[in-house]
Amino acid sequence: MSIDFQQARFAMVEQQVRPWDVLDPRVLDTLMTVRREDFVPHRHRKLAFADLALPLEHGEAMFKPVLEGRALQELNLAASDEVLEIGTGSGFLTACLAVLAREVVGIDRHADFVERARARLAADGHANVRLEVADAFAWNPGRSFDAILVGGAVAGDPEHFAAWLKPGGRLFVVHGQSPVQEALRITRRDDGLHRESLFETDLPYLHGAAPAPRFVL
Repeated sequence: MSIDFQQARFAMVEQQVRPWDVLDPRVLDTLMTVRREDFVPHRHRKLAFADLALPLEHGEAMFKPVLEGRALQELNLAASDEVLEIGTGSGFLTACLAVLAREVVGIDRHADFVERARARLAADGHANVRLEVADAFAWNPGRSFDAILVGGAVAGDPEHFAAWLKPGGRLFVVHGQSPVQEALRITRRDDGLHRESLFETDLPYLHGAAPAPRFVL
């Protein structure tokens, strides 16, 4: 049975994403434009618009569509912004960021993710993206950004990546102990970092950011 992907995409936006308080018209238009079905693993293509965190290789997963929408909205991107994405994964959010911002730098520790995402983004005509194979905790961009999106949870200091924010820059990150974690927006202001709690969720941890094992006697 064939799927009407455009109808499924419309239903995802209107029945999942918008009811989750994603009301920014630029974000909604982007989710209606970028072909999510081209970024999910082929075996899950029919589930591209389901309310699921679709599994990727290496034990990774794509965000649910509702979380993708909220993350993009909370970054409050301008067309002139320069964005860092930590954890490129499938490349779908990278493509959305590329539509919303002037430049996107993405890193992922898995070379096959980077290779596939680079090919997909090039096929879709996104010329404003630069991808690198790197571990976020052993890498330094040598520059700062208007916005940073962290594609996995962190158990430790959620402000770790905020040193790479420009004044006024925004960081979206999920922090805390699974299964009850907290999505945060951290903004660099003149008086320091402002931390805003957004909603509860549960994500796999970014590599190197899981809580230390607890030993119980």
